[in-house]
Amino acid sequence: MKRLKVDFDLCESNALCTGFAPDVFEIDDDDYLQVHTYDVTPENEPRIRQAVSACPKSALSIEE
Repeated sequence: MKRLKVDFDLCESNALCTGFAPDVFEIDDDDYLQVHTYDVTPENEPRIRQAVSACPKSALSIEE
């Protein structure tokens, strides 16, 4: 199964990912990224791939 990988050391919580996949990503009240699921499914994969591509710090990736 494909899995989402987040490098929290690189992540600046820019929230671009939340715009593409709000069911997967959320910025909490302390401005930190929260991930609701690390599973990349056929249903969410297109949105997660958009989020990965849009991340300005390249903090997101998909492990095949």
